[in-house]
Amino acid sequence: MDKIYNPNSFEKKIYVFWEKNKFFQQKINLSKKHFSIMVPPPNITGFLHMGHALQYSIIDIIIRYQRMLQKNILCQVGIDHAGIATQNLIEQEILLNTGKTKQHYNKKYFLEKAKLWKNKYSDIIIKQMKRLGLSANWDNIRFTMDEHFSQSVTNIFITLYKAGLIYQKERLIHWDTTLQTVISDLEVEHRSMKTNIWHLKYLLHNKLTTINDKNYLVIATTRPETLLADTAIAVNPQDERYKHLVGKYVLVPIINRKIPIISDNHAKISKGTGCVKISPAHDFDDYKIAVKHNLPVIKLFDKQGHILDRYQIFTILGHPINSNDEPIPSILRNIHYLKARNIIIKLLKQKKLLKGHYTEYRLIPYNMRNNTVILPMLTKQWYLNVKNLAKQAIHAIKTKQIEFIPTKYENMFFSWMYNIQDWCISRQLWWGHRLPVWYDCDHNIYVGQNITDIKKQYFLQDDIILKQDTDVLDTWFSSSLWTFITLGWPDNKQYMKLFHPTNIIVSGFDIIFFWIARMIMMTMYFVKDHDIAQVPFKKVLMTGLVRDSQGNKMSKSKGNIIDPINLMESNNIFYGNKIKQNCINNIQGKCINIQNNKKLHSYGADAIRFTLAALSVTGRDIYWDITRLDGYRNFCNKIWNASIFIFKHINYELIYYKSALSIADQWIISEYNTLVLVYTKALKKYRFDTAANLLYNFIWNKFCDWYLEYVKYFLQTIKNNIQHSTHYTMYYVFESLLRLSHPMLPFITEVIWQKIQYQKDDIDQYSTSILVQSFPKYNTLDIHNKAVYIFRFFIKLISVIRQNKIDMNIKQPVDLYIFNIHKKIQDFIKVNLNIIKKILNLQNIILLASDASLPNKSFTFCIEEIIFAIPLNSFLIDKKFLIQQLKKKISNNQKIIDKISNNIKNHDFINKAPKKIIEEYNIKLSFCRQKKKELNDKYNFIKHI
Repeated sequence: MDKIYNPNSFEKKIYVFWEKNKFFQQKINLSKKHFSIMVPPPNITGFLHMGHALQYSIIDIIIRYQRMLQKNILCQVGIDHAGIATQNLIEQEILLNTGKTKQHYNKKYFLEKAKLWKNKYSDIIIKQMKRLGLSANWDNIRFTMDEHFSQSVTNIFITLYKAGLIYQKERLIHWDTTLQTVISDLEVEHRSMKTNIWHLKYLLHNKLTTINDKNYLVIATTRPETLLADTAIAVNPQDERYKHLVGKYVLVPIINRKIPIISDNHAKISKGTGCVKISPAHDFDDYKIAVKHNLPVIKLFDKQGHILDRYQIFTILGHPINSNDEPIPSILRNIHYLKARNIIIKLLKQKKLLKGHYTEYRLIPYNMRNNTVILPMLTKQWYLNVKNLAKQAIHAIKTKQIEFIPTKYENMFFSWMYNIQDWCISRQLWWGHRLPVWYDCDHNIYVGQNITDIKKQYFLQDDIILKQDTDVLDTWFSSSLWTFITLGWPDNKQYMKLFHPTNIIVSGFDIIFFWIARMIMMTMYFVKDHDIAQVPFKKVLMTGLVRDSQGNKMSKSKGNIIDPINLMESNNIFYGNKIKQNCINNIQGKCINIQNNKKLHSYGADAIRFTLAALSVTGRDIYWDITRLDGYRNFCNKIWNASIFIFKHINYELIYYKSALSIADQWIISEYNTLVLVYTKALKKYRFDTAANLLYNFIWNKFCDWYLEYVKYFLQTIKNNIQHSTHYTMYYVFESLLRLSHPMLPFITEVIWQKIQYQKDDIDQYSTSILVQSFPKYNTLDIHNKAVYIFRFFIKLISVIRQNKIDMNIKQPVDLYIFNIHKKIQDFIKVNLNIIKKILNLQNIILLASDASLPNKSFTFCIEEIIFAIPLNSFLIDKKFLIQQLKKKISNNQKIIDKISNNIKNHDFINKAPKKIIEEYNIKLSFCRQKKKELNDKYNFIKHI
């Protein structure tokens, strides 16, 4: 073994070894149980981030655990084409490299660039997934736009259309003027922004006046340009100020269009002026009012957000209304809506129709992907009717066919599904699955595989010219088919039978509606087992978001993104919690922390995985803390050093001698078996944080700091046959711990396990792997309660004496007297006298009968009714210094007692505080009072020496 733990020296080699020997590709054994999991396919939009690292670490822990349970394993991986996000990035890259925008090139040119992008970033992402240790069968990787997947998507669209579930309709949607496509409601982020509120005068028609003798109504708006599309003014039916005006008319400023004043509860009496302008084609609430009152709808903007040449006017049912008597003012035509807004404000001022304006914070809709302000826009789109699909999905959750972990996410799922709207599945993009829809010159719709299929299916003449719809499907449409299309549905019936439904899906709660809900709906509609709908997965494990240590969501704009690959390979410099890419001082795989000049070793995949597991409380956000990563890298280093110690001291010829186990051997074997029991329970409940902490505490504290430390002295001191069992125990417990730890720490456990096998059996290294070994099982026969009691007493003895020597600053060897010792402890003490003396730096250990007298000036303490005494004198201690220290401790302890006592005496606190808090205060007070007595006894003892 190398003396220094350096994960970069072996982690990549280990993964190559796994792949080369096809350890991830199990031959299916029908006599075994089956386990399958779908890895959420990452978008081909660049590099992986800490959120990916969290999910892939958890998934791989699950997979490695299940594989070691000797099951047939399917870990399905793939890449998502990510329509909007990827097209946006490719367009930016083309602009950066060539200066060309989308208007300067055609679809063919774009798709050529997209293919190069896909190949480049697919390779990068796959390498990153492997670097994290994901143990998937990479021969079966899928892409959501590969040939089979694309054909399946087409077939499914056609099936849904023929079933009457897919339809085309003109509706108000969210429109991105930069990408020039509709986006999902779920992709809209409402941000609080400082916004101008303009008060406009709408003159009353036919010399009408308000009750205040005004010839106008005042309308508040944040978007003055939309007045060009106004079709009504709404007032509340209970508003006495405007009741007499309902059914009358106002003139829209600048254009003088006559529009009605209608009565609707949407207008709030106490909000603003009580009057609301209605622009149905450019506001979702206004559109609902237009439906209720059968108002015309006026479309004002083109796809780029520019004012149209002419108004496009429709009935609320979408039928065009020809109107040539009201042209758009020439000064406003073909200009961006923000420029039009400024012009309209100037015209309003000139015509004295601007009452005034003020600013306040309002929620503004943005596309979360590219920071573009979203415009509500009336467009013709394709929709999927999901009402009945949603009912089936809801039933699956209610009947526990699918279980959410934690269960609180069921309520989030239900709240959306009960109010679900039809899914807009079309996007105005070049990158994606093109709709299998064609039109003739009369705009008749034909749906099919291709033109030949359509002409045959619809009995069309050969000379009929058909044009295919240019839209593509929403990315989430193909993603929703992930669990069954990737398994070769409907052709690969064997894989579907063995591995579908999948056992579990690991997902972030932020895509529960985008992906989880839609997978359930689509899978249950298409996948049947003897006419019974199949669910896509049996469990949904929800993870939180990975945030920085301040609780901020990681984002490029904030500069707090962490690349897990760079982190594990140490290509960064740390400034507090932020990372500057490309380490300036990269010397021998180490980086220099400029802030405190601290050298940072390469962390490796194991430390990253273990940190994420330890921080991942189910369903809660993770607050990334680099100090935790430092601690868990040290943990890996601890395991490495333990292996060096064991290889140095173990005699492989003696590892089969299980008889005559020492007390220490029986203790560590018992503690190890208890660990197996609770650790396995934690894994089964997907409490990886609990499992990680159990493993950490056992390996660091019990195995390394106590058992191996004891063994170090034991092998030096004890020379009879009882020593043989120590070699057995070291091998048995350590090798078992490696297998137990493997799902969480795959690389370091493989390297050390290979070394153990080579030394033990003298066989070629790397002929097999730890990942295909069996997972340890709890064995009740290996629980030795008497030994556990004795060795725990030994630990307490060492700890108490060590702490007392530290408290009294005793550095010289001293004598230890032991009184009233009972039989089961006495035998162990006698056998281990020399070991205890070496560990504690004692001069002598004297066992006395219970009636013996104490040595003069002895400091005494009690452990489980056994009395211990250390004779002291002024030469062994610094009396003045100790008295000062004890006074300080007594004073601080008294302050705590006073503070707790005052709280407990406070009636308001007692009446308002939860019972649990009051109980905790009482426990703490009792502890401090006991501490007070101990400190006072120690103070009085030192004072009189």
